[in-house]
Amino acid sequence: MWIFIPFIGALILPPQFSYGKLNLGWNAVVRSNTMQKPVSIGLARMHKEPGERRDFLPSFVSRLEKYEANVVLEYGYGAGMDFLEGDYHQIAPSIRFANRSEVYQQDFVLVLRYPDDEDVSLMRPGSCLITMAHYPTRPQRVAFLRKLGIEVISLDSIKDDTGRRLVENLKAVAWNGIEAAFRVLRSTYPDPGFGSPNRPPIQVTLIGAGAVGAQVVPAAIRYGDEGMRERFSSAGIPGVIVTTIDYDITPHEAVMRELLSRTDMLIDATQRPDPGKPVIPNKWVGYLPKHAVLVDLSVDPYDCEGNAISIKGIEGIPQGNLDRYIFPPDDPAFDNLPECVSATNRRYSVSCYSWPGIYPKKCMDLYGRQLRPIMHIAIEKGDPANIEPEGTFFERAIARGMLSRWKNDHDLSRSPGKEKTTPQDGA
Repeated sequence: MWIFIPFIGALILPPQFSYGKLNLGWNAVVRSNTMQKPVSIGLARMHKEPGERRDFLPSFVSRLEKYEANVVLEYGYGAGMDFLEGDYHQIAPSIRFANRSEVYQQDFVLVLRYPDDEDVSLMRPGSCLITMAHYPTRPQRVAFLRKLGIEVISLDSIKDDTGRRLVENLKAVAWNGIEAAFRVLRSTYPDPGFGSPNRPPIQVTLIGAGAVGAQVVPAAIRYGDEGMRERFSSAGIPGVIVTTIDYDITPHEAVMRELLSRTDMLIDATQRPDPGKPVIPNKWVGYLPKHAVLVDLSVDPYDCEGNAISIKGIEGIPQGNLDRYIFPPDDPAFDNLPECVSATNRRYSVSCYSWPGIYPKKCMDLYGRQLRPIMHIAIEKGDPANIEPEGTFFERAIARGMLSRWKNDHDLSRSPGKEKTTPQDGA
């Protein structure tokens, strides 16, 4: 039944009628007038050493398109992994390619490793950089980014309510690093030889029982290579013994000296509150057998400038990258370490700022899957300022990674100056 009353600015309908159904035309007009401009996302390449070949896969880019973002890729994107522009266009037809400057002019710029400051300076104030920014160990970077007036979402700081990182590849850090270390140990191991059934079990000492350490144990007992373990086991060759220690053992030099004297492989998987103090001073490296291999999985930087110095957990390990991550004791890299670092005692060392990058496609497939819900939220919200710190699960996680909410301002007390690219820029 219709009820008509004198027009006073509204039409009263019975309850069973829906204003939405009656006024579809008007609502469509309202939506079209208030609809947000589509978010633009620039995907920049990582202009680093030649061994850095990673870019996000076409399948991930297709997801961004499905989320209704305008996606702009830098010319040459994916070429390091043998992808052509057509591979991206085939499953994401609306994307386009542009030069680096234009890519950095988009609303969001996504690049796995932190880019050069010169590239970041191309961004518009109010836009948002999504990258591995590593706030805790980069106070000068934090100050620089804030001065630019841009927002940043640091991928390594996106964490759930329990503090677990949502964008990480710790399994690859452990397995790829351990695989490389055992390749070296096979060549350095003394008589009767690494592959002899007459040798004793391999002794691995792991420093650090956190998230990385938890991945190291299964990797180490398998030599970082399941096939090798099966072959050795079938041949009756003794396996690997992993001894895990933490901060309540490492300060005791007498205990450490005995342990190190029988260690074939020493692994740093620590996360230290004071990076200025090594866990294993270089003097202690001399306690290790000559054939021992040092493994750097924490990839903390060396920084001797300013008030707060930083030294690797095992003092004297050179810093490696995807081009070169194995260092024999006579390598010139030991001589080129900063002056605050002692490298008197040397052993074969393996170190890489980004162990996951050794297998780039596998690495980027994982990162892409981890980033899908995060990018969906970012695109849906349109502006990082719309992300609610007390909102949904992923909003809360993203908020923890936002520069505008980073509170460790006391880290900015370090002396000014240009920061060097170090392993913490890796992923």
